[in-house]
Order: sequence, then C-alpha cells, then structure tokens
Amino acid sequence: MSTVKVLIVDDHRLFRSGVRAELGDSIEVLGEAEDVESAVKAIAELQPDVVLLDVHMPGGGGQEVLRRVLGSGSPVRFLALSVSDAAEDVIGVIRGGARGYVTKTISGRELTDAIRRVAEGDAVFSPRLAGFVLDAFASSEAPPIDPELDSLTQREREVLRLIARGYAYKEIAKELFISVKTVETHVSSVLRKLQLSNRHELSRWATARRLV
Repeated sequence: MSTVKVLIVDDHRLFRSGVRAELGDSIEVLGEAEDVESAVKAIAELQPDVVLLDVHMPGGGGQEVLRRVLGSGSPVRFLALSVSDAAEDVIGVIRGGARGYVTKTISGRELTDAIRRVAEGDAVFSPRLAGFVLDAFASSEAPPIDPELDSLTQREREVLRLIARGYAYKEIAKELFISVKTVETHVSSVLRKLQLSNRHELSRWATARRLV
C-alpha cells in the first residue's frame, strides 16, 4: 500500500496535533498550515497528494484556498474536514473543487480511509452530508444568488448560525474560541448588514434560508 502525502490546514494547533496522532501508517503528514496564506504557500512548496482543509479560518476560509490553488492548475486534491455540517458550507467547498467533506466527529480509521479514497480519485462525504450535495447538483441550474448572505464573512455566518440555534453569547465564544466581546461585534455587524433589529429577527432570517 503506497503512502499518501498529506498537508493539514486548520487554525487550531491542538486539533492539527490530534489529527496527526490519529492517522494511520499509510498517511505521511508533510506539514501544517493555520490560515489561507500559509496554506497556499505550503501546498506550492510541499506538493501533497491530499490537503485536509478546514472550512472556516483566518484569511478567507477554505473556499479561498481552493480558489487560489485550483485556479493555478494544481493537481492536488482537497478533503474538507470541518466542525460545520451546514449545507451552505458543504456545497460551497464542493463547488469550489474539494473532492469530499467530512466532519470532525470522524474516527481516525475513517479519516485515514477517506484520505486514501480521495487520493485515488473518489468523492467522500460523511453520510448525512451526501444529501446536501445530491440536492445541490440534482439541477444543472446554479443556485440563486443571495446578496445579503454573500455580504457576510465566514465568521459572521458561523455566529449567525449559532445564534439561530439558540446559543448564548458565552456559548458562541466558547464554541468558536473567541471572546464574548468579539461575538457581540460580529452580531452587531450582521444586524447592520441585514438591516435587522435583534437576535430573534436574526434567527428567523437564518431559518428561512436553512442555515440552521
């Protein structure tokens, strides 16, 4: 069995270390990156077979890495590995060129298998996420553009989704590894951009767009 060379891209150092420890002997970790710029640079220098790509991170997120790397003609394959199971995240990175999307609840053995399958050209998804992809590509028509949603940054979307799920500010801060003050700043920005008045209106807005 040939060894698959991998680059781990995630903005949490402890998580990257955990992934290293869980991967099987058939996977060689060439290096790590913590944001868009370091990821693009590392991919160009190390030429991995597969990039394990986080969806939300500093510098524009996984979709920006996909755009810059695949836009240059690189043959590297991407497997998204994220805590998010939101349809918009799954569809966004798949449309961006990723070969698969699995959540961080995956076991080490399952992740090793997923990496090998992507390296061999297969598409791999966590079971409940496959439906999102099938629905998105069932029609040849592109999904309608939502200018309001597009105006939000990836982090603002994360905060919005957790607000809609009923999380308190302290819980959001803990979930996203940011301060409560930063959560408040993001919420204020989202309210301003969407021209809404309070978190209840935000929840209704997010639910109507199936972001929850």
